[in-house]
Amino acid sequence: MHDSTTSGSTDPEPSADSVVGTIVLWDVDGTLVENAAVPGSLYHLALERTVGRDLEQLVGHQHGRTDAGIILEALRAHGLDPELSETVRGHLQRLSEERYRSGERRTPAPGVMALLQRMTDRGWRSALLTGNSAGRARLKLASAGFDPDAFDWAHSYFGDEDVERQALTRRAAADLRGNRVVVIGDTLRDGTAADAAGIPFIAVATGVHDVDELGRTSAVAVVADCAEGADTLLDAVAALRPLV
Repeated sequence: MHDSTTSGSTDPEPSADSVVGTIVLWDVDGTLVENAAVPGSLYHLALERTVGRDLEQLVGHQHGRTDAGIILEALRAHGLDPELSETVRGHLQRLSEERYRSGERRTPAPGVMALLQRMTDRGWRSALLTGNSAGRARLKLASAGFDPDAFDWAHSYFGDEDVERQALTRRAAADLRGNRVVVIGDTLRDGTAADAAGIPFIAVATGVHDVDELGRTSAVAVVADCAEGADTLLDAVAALRPLV
């Protein structure tokens, strides 16, 4: 990993490179949006709705896991049929919609909105690589004040059906070959998944891991957040080569 201090550089003119695109794959929870105050509670509530009774919460949220992985682990912990996963996912989506309609709101991570605009000004595309479903990701972004349509949904990857995050990064690598691509995330699992697909990783310490922990990953840059580390992060992306 590289220096986590800002470089103080100013934005150059957008690249004249018309062949290679730049696609930034953002994690949502802990990266674009600050983590929920009680992480994991919706998964448990969705499980209870599925079985129609109260259950002891045996599995807490594991940061960086996919929805599918968390749901499967919870079903197994309670001795329930894994075939119930689809039903739990449906309840999870409905619970997310209910929370949004009730006025529950999230907070954008520090500096991230300004950084997204600077990337757009350079002609870079921001997309998503998240353990959430597309529907839940859209709700979380909207609840934090983002314009969901500012993201490239055609080149985004979601974890509602894949148990392991590596499946998402491998699909991304296959689809986006020939572009300059990077995963930006806040967990060790984000880094592991990026490594599995040969995609560079940039770590932001706005989630459960600090700069020192994230510095032990293969990250090409580690920043405290997207405000303090904006220039370092932009420089790190600009230095990347296209995926081959």
